[in-house]
Formats: sequence, structure tokens, C-alpha cells
Amino acid sequence: MNPPQPHDLPHLLTLEGLPRATLDALLIRAQSFADGHYDRRALDAVAVCTLFFEPSTRTRMSFSLAAQRLGADVLNFDASTSSTRKGETALDTFKNLEAMGVRGFVVRHSQDGAVAALAGHANPGTVLVNAGDGRSAHPTQGLLDMLTLRQAKGADFSRLTVLIVGDVKHSRVARSDLHALRALGAGTVRVCGPAALLPGEDVLRGCEVSHDLDAALEGVDAVMMLRLQRERMEEGLVGSLEDYHRGYGLTAARLRRAAPDAVVMHPGPINRGVEITDEVADGPQSLILRQVANGVAVRMAVLEALLKG
Repeated sequence: MNPPQPHDLPHLLTLEGLPRATLDALLIRAQSFADGHYDRRALDAVAVCTLFFEPSTRTRMSFSLAAQRLGADVLNFDASTSSTRKGETALDTFKNLEAMGVRGFVVRHSQDGAVAALAGHANPGTVLVNAGDGRSAHPTQGLLDMLTLRQAKGADFSRLTVLIVGDVKHSRVARSDLHALRALGAGTVRVCGPAALLPGEDVLRGCEVSHDLDAALEGVDAVMMLRLQRERMEEGLVGSLEDYHRGYGLTAARLRRAAPDAVVMHPGPINRGVEITDEVADGPQSLILRQVANGVAVRMAVLEALLKG
């Protein structure tokens, strides 16, 4: 299958509303890249900038590696050492880099909708990829999670029961995973977490919602854990790390409630001993490092679809 063409996908800002055919095509192309089949000159002489206004390890490095493997020229922007420290706006930074001939921008920002706002000012031929904005979306994380799940469980998601656990309310990863799972026809999607960390019905549409992790784990095929953002403790949404782990931490004993061949996922960074124990994170059912590896392949597929041609 040919990858989606740029005119079909002018930017990648969110997975919400994208047709299943587009997601399937990206996932199939990403699997080809994961298998080592790609053209190292596909983006020859194309300039790609990782424009990050928030810290990142996995996302930024994998986008850089993805662009390099396709032959692009890669610029890494660091807000802490840039003119943003002097008061330059994100838009001015973006337009100046665009004026230098940068065609592809991978943008992370703390504000909801910031990447879409920049896309609204982009010149024809300039493309943007949302690498995480506020709590809104993290589309390539959603895609790499779906690729990992597809590798483990097959392409037919209608047979699966998937559980998302933790701070869904503040998680852009959870939103993109939910968008993707709906588009790909997941059979049952469960969401579990403290009431203070769960969003409204608009986000949880079609999900089975629970505050009891032991009950929610029964028979699931995949458990997608989320990072507990520790600032939630300061806001009074979580009593203590110990209390959170007691109620919502994934342990080996708890995992036995899931299906025998259930897989465990986590977007990272992991708070070990809080949302997941070492035994589970490093155990045979964990796909956490495979998610990291798949991040490169998925981001290659996205950059190729947006920038080739």
C-alpha cells in the first residue's frame, strides 16, 4: 500500500476525525520501516526542525533519527538557549525558521492548540507535526501505540479489550490513544483512575469507566498505563504517591487478573514504583521498549507522508 499523500494529510495535528484508511496506511507504512525497508534519500535536501518549547527525550530524539534516516537535514531548536528567552514569540521563531527554507516542523508546546495556531500561519508547502500540545493531542504517540498493539495482537482491534489507567484528564497521550482506538474499531475500551483524574464524558465517549483497577483489569488484552504527573499532588488531586500506587499501581499480582497473554504499555517517562512496578515494567508482558523503537518507524512514516514529493 502506498503511503498517504501530502494532499491527503496537509499537517498532522491530531488523530481525531482522521479516517481509518489513513491510520491503517500510516501503520502499514510504519511497519515496513520497522522491518528495515526505506529509502535513505526520500527526504534528501528537505530541512526539518524539531521546534520544542517543552522538554522531551523519546519524542524529540526519535523524530530527529526518523528524519535523518530519510535523508533530511535536521535542525534541533532548544527554547532554553534561543531568542525566546529574549521575548521572541513562538510565531516569530517559526516564521524566521520558515524563511530560512525549513519545510517541516515538529512542534511541542505547553499550550492547547498552539501547534494548530502555527499551522494557520504556515506558507504553502510548509507542514507541521504536533509532537504534543498541552493536554490536547500527541498524535504520533497514539500511532506508535497502535502499531505496537497491532504487532502484538493483529490488525483486527474489534476483538480486543483495552484498558487505559491513570491521569487521563491531563493526558494528551490518552486522548490520542482514544481517538485512534475508536477509529480502528477497538471492541471494548475501559478507562480507570481516581475520579479527580478522569475527564468529562466528551473525552470518555463510548468507554467503560471505573475507579476500581482490580475490577477493570479482569480479562483485558492490553493495559496502557499513564504517567502520574506529580504536580497533581500539589493541586490536591492525589493524596500521596503511596496512596496512588496502592489504588492504581500495576503490580505483577494485579496483572494476573488480565488475560494470560495481555500486554503492558506505557508512554514514558516511567515513575517506577508509582504507576508501575519494576517487575511489570521489565517483565515478559511489557512492550514499553518496543513502543520506543516503534516511535522511530511511525515518525518516519508521518514525515514521509507529509514531506515527500
